[in-house]
Amino acid sequence: MRLADARVAIEGVNLEIDGGRFAAKVVAGWEVAVEADIFCDGHDSIDAAVLHRQRGTDDWIEVRMEFLVNDRWQAHVTFAENAFHELTFLAWRDLYTTWRKEVAKKLAAGQKIDLELEEGRRLLQSVETAGAEDRALVDRILGEDGADQEAGARFARMSSPEAVAAMKRCAPRTNLTCYKILPIFADREAAAFSAWYEMMPRSQSDDPERHGTFDDVIRKLPYVRDLGFDVLYFTPIHPIGRVNRKGRNNSLTPAPDDPGSPYAIGSEEGGHDAIHPELGDFESFGRLVEAAHAHGLEIALDFAIQCAPDHPWIREHPEWFDWRPDGTIKFAENPPKKYEDIVNVHFYRGALPELWYALRDVVLFWVEKGVKIFRVDNPHTKPFPFWEWMIGEVQSQHPDVIFLAEAFTRPKVMKRLGKVGYGQSYSYFTWRNTKAELIDYLTELTTEECRHYMRPNFFANTPDINPVYLQHSGRAGFRVRLALAATLGGNYGLYNGYEICEATPVPGKEEYFNSEKYQLRAWDFDQPGHIQDDIRLMNHIRRTHPAMRDFTRLRFYDAHNDSVLAYGKSTEDKQDFLLFHVNLDPHAAQTFEFEVPLWEFGLPDDASVEVEDLLNGNRFTWHGKWQWLELDPQTRPYAVWRLYAPGMPR
Repeated sequence: MRLADARVAIEGVNLEIDGGRFAAKVVAGWEVAVEADIFCDGHDSIDAAVLHRQRGTDDWIEVRMEFLVNDRWQAHVTFAENAFHELTFLAWRDLYTTWRKEVAKKLAAGQKIDLELEEGRRLLQSVETAGAEDRALVDRILGEDGADQEAGARFARMSSPEAVAAMKRCAPRTNLTCYKILPIFADREAAAFSAWYEMMPRSQSDDPERHGTFDDVIRKLPYVRDLGFDVLYFTPIHPIGRVNRKGRNNSLTPAPDDPGSPYAIGSEEGGHDAIHPELGDFESFGRLVEAAHAHGLEIALDFAIQCAPDHPWIREHPEWFDWRPDGTIKFAENPPKKYEDIVNVHFYRGALPELWYALRDVVLFWVEKGVKIFRVDNPHTKPFPFWEWMIGEVQSQHPDVIFLAEAFTRPKVMKRLGKVGYGQSYSYFTWRNTKAELIDYLTELTTEECRHYMRPNFFANTPDINPVYLQHSGRAGFRVRLALAATLGGNYGLYNGYEICEATPVPGKEEYFNSEKYQLRAWDFDQPGHIQDDIRLMNHIRRTHPAMRDFTRLRFYDAHNDSVLAYGKSTEDKQDFLLFHVNLDPHAAQTFEFEVPLWEFGLPDDASVEVEDLLNGNRFTWHGKWQWLELDPQTRPYAVWRLYAPGMPR
């Protein structure tokens, strides 16, 4: 009976999402710890292995697991290719190891082991499939064994390290138990580790009276790269509707020269597969993509599904839209907000499946133009099945395409978007300001199951969100939130204007006054008080320290002050260990006692570590577990230290 044979229990798999309904996410080329609870009845020894392969291939790669504690087993696996993969587990009763442990106890107790040695011979004889070297070793042990020999010597020969290793490789796997096959998706590294800079191309002419072009953006590429970013993200670049066009500050009465919101997509010039004529054409867009790559930058585009009332789709496919009883089209609404310049498609009724195909083809169209990263506007207002299908369709052809979900929504909705395929997600970081809020939220993101499918992107601001903290914190607050976003997160982003501490709000709202969503802007990023050097420093630390790459390796430490956040990141071998202190209070200096995490290096509380100040470059030694520090937000609200344990290379 199959049930009787499957005697070993396998459960609690860390990379199993909703019973295997969704793929866990890993990073191609990064080693990942795969864990499961594996146990059996009785006291027999067991063994286990992880099997993995790229989807569509036949050969499994086997990685043996190691026992951790309390029936928890682990293996370290590397998924080499940016692709869909499959993962499963094998577990079995290891009769040879069981025999060896039991006989060793009997021998130590002075008991006779003659029959047990015969059992050992039979176990060795049971080997059927083995490599030539293992076969020769087993045959030699059997050939040298004899009943007239001393029992202890016979057992030593049968349980020698060489024999144990050979039997580990080729002994029969009794009661072999197989787990179900689980889906895994291995993203490229940029899905887990990236620094985004957001701009509106139309505001890059440096003249508020002249619409910017792609060639203007090309001239800005050295600036963006000098700041240390690797993704340059544009708000929509498509034709903007004229019907119900919005004026400055979201006014319903635009002036004749007001450019409108780039999120009101579509006009007689085209829709989602067209370029706003004042920005340029596909030739100039191609030059931009090529120039960006030459500067080490990837272009990310906004995929916003909403349409202006004069989008060609409304005329060509009226069945894709909602209509009111009086025959007028239904505008987008989020009461009390109303978006007169936008209408939404619906995804069912007469729109299924043609709309789904059309939207997929829009993404594939821009992929062919060299775009492999898409920030998706409000994905939580569109059906989950559509996203699962569409992202799967795109990534089956182009697994290197990354989707970022702009979904400031309920926690379970946000997480579901990660499950259905989004490689990055906006998060609540933007509104987590206190020490307790940050620790609680980051602990959830880095230690709970969501770490295997939801990768946050910590945007400190966006064109839609001018956080209250930044409105009242001054320059110091911008430096605080920059440091947190860049060093807590694997992915983070800034919307241009952050570097000059732009914070003028619409009174009483988390919105920017004179927002460039509704007008052209000319930015002077070199004006007094800018924080470009802070941005360069943070991105330099991110690029040059391997400890920064894996978001889930974040750990919090003690700092005896509720206004100071202390945390660290390190490589697994601790060769690169960074400790951070951030003063969350932008208005007052904070003095505090903090904990040096000596135990992370296996050191006692009275030990010493060498410290490198990554802000100033000096080195010194901390003696003992507790130290004191003051952080003044007007000079430097954060500190970054690299710790060296004794014997570590400098």
